[in-house]
Amino acid sequence: MPRAEHSVSRDSMSENALKVLYRLHNSGYKAYLVGGCVRDVLLGKEPKDFDVTTDATPEQIKGLFRNCRLIGRRFRLAHIVFGREIIEVATFRGHHENNDEGESKVSKQSDHGQLLRDNVFGSIGEDAQRRDFTINAMYYNIADYSISDFAGGMQAIKDKQIKLIGDPETRYREDPVRMLRAVRFAAKLDMNISEESAEPIKRLAPLMANIPAARLFEEILKLLLAGQGLATYKLLTEFHLFEPLFPQLAPLLLQADSRENRFVEQVLTNTDNRINTGQRVTPAFIFAALMWYPLEERCQELMVEGGLNHFDAFNLALNDVMHRQIQRIMIPKRFSSAIREIWQLQNRLPKRYGRRAYQLLEHPKFRAAYDFLLLRGQIEGGDLFELAQWWTDFQDADEEQRKTMLEALRVQEGALARRPRRNRKKPKPKYD
Repeated sequence: MPRAEHSVSRDSMSENALKVLYRLHNSGYKAYLVGGCVRDVLLGKEPKDFDVTTDATPEQIKGLFRNCRLIGRRFRLAHIVFGREIIEVATFRGHHENNDEGESKVSKQSDHGQLLRDNVFGSIGEDAQRRDFTINAMYYNIADYSISDFAGGMQAIKDKQIKLIGDPETRYREDPVRMLRAVRFAAKLDMNISEESAEPIKRLAPLMANIPAARLFEEILKLLLAGQGLATYKLLTEFHLFEPLFPQLAPLLLQADSRENRFVEQVLTNTDNRINTGQRVTPAFIFAALMWYPLEERCQELMVEGGLNHFDAFNLALNDVMHRQIQRIMIPKRFSSAIREIWQLQNRLPKRYGRRAYQLLEHPKFRAAYDFLLLRGQIEGGDLFELAQWWTDFQDADEEQRKTMLEALRVQEGALARRPRRNRKKPKPKYD
């Protein structure tokens, strides 16, 4: 499609992406924008990142840019760093070859068909066939500003369909994360997964167990922290993809009207609202929410089976639930520490006497823990709702009102007013 027949303009592109494109082009290489940035502009959306593809090898790309670093083992990529913005540049991928000439130029697959190494370079046509979805196989050429649509991406946009390129089962086996991407794009772009692309997902969902836990953390952020978390969650559940990601929580969500399901949906609704209104969110909060009821269940099991008190059972359950989840999704320590604090504060928030209420207000994670308590109160009601309302009022009150609230709490709980201390006389020594 020549420039006159499409809406993609350089005005909608990052200046740094244009710098990369023009340097590659002026150095004699072919250079294209590809994937989501082209798709989003055609859909009238603002791209979040810009991916470049070229016929230059990773080493040749590195030779052109001092601010370049090469990453990846499965497929080598070049990251061109401009401060906080990173332009990802990939060499055209080619078809797989079965030969013994050199490991760097052939692919390697696992017994399940998953690609373990994929450093196979080729032409732009071969690269398009190696892309995952038709809507991601459109290339913007910086040389003449045309768009090459190799797989019917424009038609897929018109039909509002997420369609896999090639045989769906083979492509999912090559990289099971493509199943998550199909769900994410369907939710993000308000499209449907085509029938032939949707059919194998439920059968192949167990293959998610083969994906490294570290890789899945980044995928979860894209799935649930992009402003369409609730819609994504419902699709993950529909296609049986939620259970491989959160195996401890999934059994508690079988009933649509259960408190666990209502809690998860409310958390995701609130998270979507915050993201879509430009407010900050943290992965720690949503992970804390997704593991809270498994934590409560495990705590009760330890109390009943082991005869432990709540404090000891809670701390043992906390470590147990966190350990099991990290086997599936590797949560970085900076977030796992925050999750633990949010959970532990749920046990401290009911203890408000004396200086404790003021000390809790000054805790770095108080606001997150309070928001968490508020959500629990909305779902479960009863004493939790009253406790959350108390903390809401306490935060808004002035100093005199706070003293009155604490005094009323002492009276309500049957605590005696604190008696003034008497000055004790020092005892006289028995011997001079």
